[in-house]
Amino acid sequence: MAGGAAALLAAGVMVAVSAQAAAGCRVTYSVASQWPGGFTGNVAVTNLGDPINGWSLVWTFPNGQAVTQAWNAAVTSSGSQVTARNVSYNAAIATNATVSFGFNGSWTGSNTAPTSFALNGTVCTGSVGGTASPTVSPSASVSPSVSPTVSPTTSPQPGNAMAAVAAMQPGWNLGNSLDAVGADETAWGNPRVTAALLDNVRAQGFNSIRIPVTWSNHHGSAPNYTIDAAWLNRVKEVVDWAIADGFYVMINIHHDSWQWINTMPSDRTNVLARYNALWTQIAAAFRGHSSRLVFESVNEPQFTGASDEAQSISLLNELNTSFRSIVRASGGGNASRLLVIPTLHTSADAARVDPALNWFTATGDANLIATVHYYGYWPFSVNVAGGTRFDATVQSDLTGAFDRVYNAFVARRIPVIIGEYGLLGFDRHTGTIEQGEKLKFFEYFGYYARNRQITTMLWDNGQHLGRTSFAWADAELIGQIKSSWTTRSGTASSDQVYVSRTAAITSKSLTLNLNGLSFQGLRQGTTDLANGADYTVSGSTLTLTAAAVTRLVGSRAYGVNTNIQARFSAGVPWRISIITYDTPILAGATGTTGAFAVPAQFRGDQLATMEARYADGSNAGPHNWTSFKEFDVTFAPNYTANTITLKPEFFAEVNEGQRVTLTFHFWSGAQLTYYVTKSGGNVTGTLT
Repeated sequence: MAGGAAALLAAGVMVAVSAQAAAGCRVTYSVASQWPGGFTGNVAVTNLGDPINGWSLVWTFPNGQAVTQAWNAAVTSSGSQVTARNVSYNAAIATNATVSFGFNGSWTGSNTAPTSFALNGTVCTGSVGGTASPTVSPSASVSPSVSPTVSPTTSPQPGNAMAAVAAMQPGWNLGNSLDAVGADETAWGNPRVTAALLDNVRAQGFNSIRIPVTWSNHHGSAPNYTIDAAWLNRVKEVVDWAIADGFYVMINIHHDSWQWINTMPSDRTNVLARYNALWTQIAAAFRGHSSRLVFESVNEPQFTGASDEAQSISLLNELNTSFRSIVRASGGGNASRLLVIPTLHTSADAARVDPALNWFTATGDANLIATVHYYGYWPFSVNVAGGTRFDATVQSDLTGAFDRVYNAFVARRIPVIIGEYGLLGFDRHTGTIEQGEKLKFFEYFGYYARNRQITTMLWDNGQHLGRTSFAWADAELIGQIKSSWTTRSGTASSDQVYVSRTAAITSKSLTLNLNGLSFQGLRQGTTDLANGADYTVSGSTLTLTAAAVTRLVGSRAYGVNTNIQARFSAGVPWRISIITYDTPILAGATGTTGAFAVPAQFRGDQLATMEARYADGSNAGPHNWTSFKEFDVTFAPNYTANTITLKPEFFAEVNEGQRVTLTFHFWSGAQLTYYVTKSGGNVTGTLT
């Protein structure tokens, strides 16, 4: 035993010593992301003393920083002193256990990290009665960490699935790793999953993690379909890391849904036997695991060649019924384990929600969770058919989906998890949708999910949080997402103000979306703009004066001259880019259907969308039910190369020899006409 203790100490693990009312703690403070005037902070508190139930952490900001929102803790401030108290589900901290919370904050001048923390009145020195310094990682480039040996502090109560699913909010997907189709988890380009990655995700404020798993390449043949021992052990390893971090964890059968489960209409016997064999083995492997582990029957169920919707629903019901029976019969923790049941296609459409509700009602199992996915109103989500803005139609699609699952399930005490969310255009890159419009979508998404008591899990296949850098690719996006977990943020009709380089400078106006908040002012860097001299507000109209615009554009170089922030009584600030532009200039060109680019001098402007029509006014190219083509699939701007590429996918559906009129729409409001004609594999582009 002495040797074991020495080994633990050598590994840096704190060993609790029996003592009466022993007290001690360690705090890891980090800045996950930072932007002018704002930042996201993460705090991990490890209790090194006797178990406590109810905690309060106090620190003082050295530079007058302030917390504006928080998650997983109730935070109050008095001057520069901050007090973070537990919330209902994380009051207990066992010896050597860790709780984490996060916050958005504001800063001016500098953002130096606090160096002293006190937990329930005890200064956190990193030991019990010791003098070690607290661990502080103020740099956004330093990854927060949580000890992988943390034990869960709470467990879902049997029969109270609503409370457990509420505690799972917010959630994150470990996408394109264990679900990758290929030899192993690196087949789709992501590195091997590490404990450090999961530690970091937990420190970001996520309470649950969905770990999609594809089994098709990792099991033997009929009739046993034996899962490869190495693969099952790897899945268990990652699950165990996540549970040790205090996550709720969801695992499933993932891309198998479209690889072989979808053939069930024509191969029912074999598909059902294979499905049952896999879940029998998975259930047995995890029957002794924490109740924080939940099972999802299948990802995005779909059936190729089904005679109609009714047959697809019947087949899904059969799979879900078999899944539930196998798991429950396996005993151990599986007898009451939370099980996640998808609708057909994991869709929130009424035609899929209502049959799922009938299945839940007939089953009568109190430990079930309904799940759907949400990737937004399709034209907006991929930027096609003119869907460039987060408008009333996009918002209505979102509220309709959330209202349907709330009325069907949540109102009946059946919890709902949106197991994946994002925008479909993210499959290419996050710039498919204009930044401000994208941020408005996620602000409203988080708010309305909270309003409808729905737990959400961000789909991340590696394009959001770096798997080894632990840095967010888009600090504004994650800042907006985190803020939406607890409050609303103000936005505006645009995040861009375009100022012509050659015209006389005039005042510029935007419409504020207050979202129930109050407008607090404008700031450039650390300098507040003056109400009256620099801007005025009338109702919801914010107007920058001509004098302020003149100062903000400076020498009037093309592009973003500066950024200012609209600040509100809560939430994250709204960035407004002041942009100098002139109408873009296009030029004629020749090329091929496989490689054609329109020469473009963008002159500070940015492309929003493109229309394509034949001379008779009919629509040209793919999706010919609309004149507006799909951004980044049929066309794409390249601001570095000064070109607009027309892709082979566009010309594949353009009529031979017919001239196509293209209309390029820019965010400044400018519209330019261009003509292309396809002849065999050649393309000619002209201005007239």
